Amino acid sequence: MKKVLLTLLAVVLICPCALAKSAKIGVLAPIGQDEKDVIKWSENIAEAEGKSRAFKNPNTIIIYDNLNAMIMALKAGQIDRFSIALYTAEYIVARDKDFALINNHHNAVLGYALAMREEDKPKLMAVNLAIQKMRSDGTLERLVRENITELGGADPKASDLPKYDDAETIRIAVTRDLPPMDCILADGTPAGFNTAFLAELSRRIHRNFELVSISAGARQAAISSGRVDALFWARNVYTSKREILPYPLDKLSGVVISEPYLLESRAAVSLRSN
Repeated sequence: MKKVLLTLLAVVLICPCALAKSAKIGVLAPIGQDEKDVIKWSENIAEAEGKSRAFKNPNTIIIYDNLNAMIMALKAGQIDRFSIALYTAEYIVARDKDFALINNHHNAVLGYALAMREEDKPKLMAVNLAIQKMRSDGTLERLVRENITELGGADPKASDLPKYDDAETIRIAVTRDLPPMDCILADGTPAGFNTAFLAELSRRIHRNFELVSISAGARQAAISSGRVDALFWARNVYTSKREILPYPLDKLSGVVISEPYLLESRAAVSLRSN
């Protein structure tokens, strides 16, 4: 497990308010962000949210390559809390009574999108058109409801991906690091919103999707090496009105990013106080 220690202000990814003492905060590895980049990103987000960056006690940010390692670190007391998408935080808390949700109702939100190599930009245009139609006809809202918000703590369900004999196959990286949006069950079966969304997208663009399981920290290497043709989630930052902000969380090289198929706030998970 790769861990990078970053000293950031308390507002980074987690909390818009000063804390009584500094804390250790876990985050999933962003793509293409070194220490200097992440510090600058956090300052931009604080400014966009109208939050003060003057805090007495800087926190320590520990970056993890995968969600399971971050959860284990929280249980072992190695971190005080971790930052994650709100839907994922709610899912984790619903499944484990030892965890508590911290929701600070951030103004800037993360937009989750597909990433493809630059030479595949024509394919991405078809993806964007399909996402637009899925949004306008209510399909995206239905998929979120059926596979995320109504799920509670239950295991996500897998969806069968269509197979077309006369169509190109797109190998897409999925992880187990953002359930129930991107989820792989204990038996290794990809499930959740990812399979439901990709099944619908496959039908609309007439392409096959082959799911390749990797960890969040391996996404850039997977697409750069050609192991996969696309990434299921790449994170840009938007306002609550869907206006894109000029500082993505994942800074990929040599790729193009689709329209977001999901906008989601950020939250944190901590151990529940007894």
